[in-house]
Amino acid sequence: MAETYVNFLSGSSLNRLSWLRTSHAFLNAIALSPATRWILYQGGQPLLVADPSTRKRSLARLSAADVRPLLGKEPFFQQGQTEDELALDDVLILKAARFHGPPIVFLGLQEPQSGKADALPSSQFSAKADPAAVIANLKGTPFFSLDVTDVPQEALEKTFQDSEAGRAGAELSFSEPRAAMGSFDAFEASIFAEARSIVDWNARNKFCPSCGSPVYSIWAGWKLTCTSLLPWADNVGKELCPTGKGLHNFAHPRTDAVVIMAVVDQTDEKVLLGRNKKWPGRFYSALAGFIEPGESFEDAVKREIWEEAGVRVWNVQYHSTQPWPYPANLMVGFYATADSSQPLRTDLDNELDDAKWYTREEILAVLNHSQGTNITRGDHRTLAQAQEERDSSKEAAVSTANALAGDAVTDEEKKRKAQAPEEPSELPFRLPPITAIAGVLINEWAHRRAGPGATAAQAKGLL
Repeated sequence: MAETYVNFLSGSSLNRLSWLRTSHAFLNAIALSPATRWILYQGGQPLLVADPSTRKRSLARLSAADVRPLLGKEPFFQQGQTEDELALDDVLILKAARFHGPPIVFLGLQEPQSGKADALPSSQFSAKADPAAVIANLKGTPFFSLDVTDVPQEALEKTFQDSEAGRAGAELSFSEPRAAMGSFDAFEASIFAEARSIVDWNARNKFCPSCGSPVYSIWAGWKLTCTSLLPWADNVGKELCPTGKGLHNFAHPRTDAVVIMAVVDQTDEKVLLGRNKKWPGRFYSALAGFIEPGESFEDAVKREIWEEAGVRVWNVQYHSTQPWPYPANLMVGFYATADSSQPLRTDLDNELDDAKWYTREEILAVLNHSQGTNITRGDHRTLAQAQEERDSSKEAAVSTANALAGDAVTDEEKKRKAQAPEEPSELPFRLPPITAIAGVLINEWAHRRAGPGATAAQAKGLL
């Protein structure tokens, strides 16, 4: 189960070609390839395109010709001190460096056969090979991201009007990302998650953690290094930055692990859910929390449930993971068992407004209700505002990730709800959709497809 379950935002089919991130010759050539597509972000918001006839929105994929006016002068990578200078090729800290123009990240290659990589780190696709030959051998669509946050609005509007989509009458606009996810198919969701996290990382990290000097991008947006190490840096009277020694001269893109748990009781007929103080009305979900230093995932599950609800858990079982790009979390899903006869407490860390045990029948009734897992645009705005107000707080990110992962309704959900019995007039509470890992954990347990009870039944050959 854990090996085959692919959550929304995960399952990327991109071959990231990471060994080519240092090859400026390849990157500068592939950036302008007619096959290449560009994903744009403005302040973390993705650019969407609305079909002129259906108004259906999707992730905009602009061509190299469309974005060429925004990229600045060549070279785009391995830039030197001046804007149009190609830096020396044998300087490690200048490999695919970019100092001038909007931030760019090379995301990877979408190959024709999903799950099969034709381009491998072999001599045929080596960073030392002729870039024209490498590109000629590639099959599929290369993807880049472009952060246009600091690009003047009039330049963006002209780019959109002159783009192929704009000339065809399509509307191009930036969208609040959580609401936008409801428009994405599986591939768009996965590339959105990769691009948004790495774009955000580049945008947030401006200074060296060791000496405080500004940092700059190398390796096609995947590394940051200290400007004090540059060949033309003025370091008179200064000590060498500690990041200039050993393997510590790079800052790596971060991913923060978060455990998220569906806790069931000994009878496997009840599940423990909580309601965060910042969530929309009547909304309950699985509990979650960040991993702390010196903890295993299992340790974090036990600690978080104790801190948030005051109960002890055991029998911790892994289910699956989900990337959550706000800004760069990995939600790690678990099931655990607790004693439902023990009192619940929400006054320990005061994060929850409420915590309750719900029966399987109560959960199924909400899942089968047409509005039971519906997340409105207003709900998204509420969550986004709450996170902005508490942006420095880890709990804000967990709260949002725990609750929502887009308002998309899958075909499976539509079919299930169409076949459901008549709905109750009053919806007692709401649950996350299965585009969120919390919704997956709850849904799979409710239908006896996962959880401690399902695992035990599978072991006995009953399922």
